Amino acid sequence: MSIYLNKDSKVIVQGITGGEGTKHTRLMLKAGTNIVGGVNARKAGTTVSHEDKDGNAVELPVFGTVKEAMEKTGADVSVAFVPPAFAKDAAIEAIEAEIPLLVVITEGIPVQDTAKFFALSQSKTGEDGKPKTRIIGPNCPGVITPGEALAGITPATITGSGPIGLVSKSGTLTYQMMYELRDFGFSTAIGIGGDPIIGTTHIDALEAFEADPDTQAIVMIGEIGGDAEERAAEFIKANVTKPVVGYVAGFTAPEGKTMGHAGAIVSGSAGTAQAKKEALEAAGVKVGKTPSETAQLMREILQAQA
Repeated sequence: MSIYLNKDSKVIVQGITGGEGTKHTRLMLKAGTNIVGGVNARKAGTTVSHEDKDGNAVELPVFGTVKEAMEKTGADVSVAFVPPAFAKDAAIEAIEAEIPLLVVITEGIPVQDTAKFFALSQSKTGEDGKPKTRIIGPNCPGVITPGEALAGITPATITGSGPIGLVSKSGTLTYQMMYELRDFGFSTAIGIGGDPIIGTTHIDALEAFEADPDTQAIVMIGEIGGDAEERAAEFIKANVTKPVVGYVAGFTAPEGKTMGHAGAIVSGSAGTAQAKKEALEAAGVKVGKTPSETAQLMREILQAQA
């Protein structure tokens, strides 16, 4: 089991013919992802050549639109490797085509552009009241279900499948945590991105991991700025029965200094690493002071369960 992505997911790549799109299409195929085509209006009707994980040659068709790609291939996931200036239009196109999952890798998208396509996704809901398109990102490494599929840029060779679910604001900390706990493995790891507006939150991922029978424990990585971790702590307290360990990046950040991620803006005591740590601990989450300490807390939980 997994959340959001598995071996049966049919993936298209928006920007498949660009430099990043080409490189990561190759790596996603090596990870076992079922990539069925790509989108580039200027190259519609052509194909791109790659190899699958077994080294067999594959010719992937390039379509003019996401809608056409979905009609011809049955695609249900799109990964967007599109430069910031064109990312809004690419996302809107995918949302209007009602693709179930859109993973936006692009960094540096203006916040007002993200706000526009996020609002569109929220306005297009299904009978269950949920948006027809789930967005992961932007400015994120995407989602990986080890051994099955990768939609994004997470290195697929770090770890295998296992009982841990991981949700993280930071790409590099996602990779570090996967490496630290590689002896156990992961059901799914999601990098949700560090921008002020993101499509999938810690809470969304926690809810999905709680419902996934093969996820036994959850690692949640946050960072200074905003109140997402505090809200997640409230959600965990009320809704999550599985053990959760946490890490908050930014304990050593100088006060009043804006750090790397656009979302890492601290106002007053809200948004500090200490405030987030206290909120999470009050919800029963064990919080490590370093990524390695956090991994050790998870290791102890899983060893106790064995």
